[in-house]
Amino acid sequence: HNVRGYLPLKVVHFIMNLHTLPRTFYLTRHGQSEYNLIGKIGGDSGLSHNGVEYAHRLAKFAKEVIGVETSIVDGKEVKTSRPARLWTSTLQRTKETAQYIEHEEIEISYDNGDKINWVQFRQNERRNLDELYAGLCDGMTYKEIEQNFPDEFKARQNDKLAYRYPRGESYMDVTLRLEPLAHDLERTREPILCVAHQGILRIVYAYFMGLSRAEAPFVRIPLNHVIILTPHAYGCHEERICLMPKEEMVNDGQDEPVTSMPEKPKDPTDADSVMDVPSC
Repeated sequence: HNVRGYLPLKVVHFIMNLHTLPRTFYLTRHGQSEYNLIGKIGGDSGLSHNGVEYAHRLAKFAKEVIGVETSIVDGKEVKTSRPARLWTSTLQRTKETAQYIEHEEIEISYDNGDKINWVQFRQNERRNLDELYAGLCDGMTYKEIEQNFPDEFKARQNDKLAYRYPRGESYMDVTLRLEPLAHDLERTREPILCVAHQGILRIVYAYFMGLSRAEAPFVRIPLNHVIILTPHAYGCHEERICLMPKEEMVNDGQDEPVTSMPEKPKDPTDADSVMDVPSC
């Protein structure tokens, strides 16, 4: 259709993936990992005891909330199964978080009368959902980074958005690799449970909530929470559900280093370093 140029083609491709049907996304970090316990970033560690407990609770939430649709029939509330999708990264901690989710088979009907058998929460491992790669700093604590790479530590504090770890990635790099994922999210009609990582979910959250790129690296994505996003014509509705309060967890973990970017004062009711344990 005589569309030429990089940006015009990008716009056309984006518009082709849009639809007006309501849809809901359920975003959650993996359960607490062994690296979370000792404050290390990156890596491919498995879940801690707390992380396994969260995986059980997430499976229950998926079955009773995400995969169910409530309607009113003759004045009575009726619950029926609805098709739902499951996306994880390729890293061990997200796959272990999704391991207890049931994959029952249901029959769904389309407007034209066609019927198909749908496997609930069929796991789709996506490499572009993998956590921001910390390069030479992968598997280190922030204290170790400060001691071994003081210049890099300072550079990250000065510009968290554009800073790229040595032989690793920046938030800008992650934004580029998440572009195809954004198109898939716009195109998909079924509710999606996305089990991923803090750095990744910050970008996805910022995209749907209309935040600037500069704000994205500072979005709070705590452990043990499901963030429910429902896009609509003039924005996006957000709801956060805590499946495992911090009081039930072991008080270990480590905060991210303080950055030079001004932040809002913390509400005293906010979760502490246990829930906001660092990732990248």
